[in-house]
This record gives sequence, structure tokens and C-alpha cells, in this order.
Amino acid sequence: MIEKLFGGPLNILNKKEIDDKLKELKGWSFTDIQIGKEFKFKDFKAALDFVNRIGKAADEMNHHPDILLHSWNKVKITVSTHSEGGVTDKDFQLAEKIEGLINA
Repeated sequence: MIEKLFGGPLNILNKKEIDDKLKELKGWSFTDIQIGKEFKFKDFKAALDFVNRIGKAADEMNHHPDILLHSWNKVKITVSTHSEGGVTDKDFQLAEKIEGLINA
């Protein structure tokens, strides 16, 4: 099914490719088989609004991150291509989109 959505199989990126791409994303890191970042907001409402904006963007891409809203003002995002078992270019596309939503 993922091939139908994106026009072909997605290739899992190797550690060097991931590290190179992470240089373009401030605060993002790689652990296990995913990339992630924690965001901190002024209050719960701002954190929740951010989560909702991520949800809309993720639906538009048909690529959904794991989202944890915790400690009333923090949002932890982790992204991987579950169907491929690792990190792909699609994960970095979503991470870039998420970065663009911070002040949206």
C-alpha cells in the first residue's frame, strides 16, 4: 500500500544519511529507528494547538508521527516509517513541515 501512495518503495536511510539530514533540523535527533524532537510552549493551550496543527499536516501527507503531550506544555514528536521499519526521506519531509508549524 505504501508504494501506491508514494509511487514506489521507500528506502530506509543509513546512519550517515540520517546524520547529514539532521544537520538541517535544529534540535532533532536519531534514536533506534526514529527521529524526534521535544518542543516546549508557554502553556497547555499553545502545546495543544501545535499538536492539532501537526495532526492536520500529517493527515495531508498521510504520514503520522507519534505525539506525546506531557508536563502541561511539552510536546514530544517521534517520526519513522513504520511500514519500512526505519527512517526514510518521508520522515524528514514531515519533520520539516512540523518545524514550519512552530510559529504558524
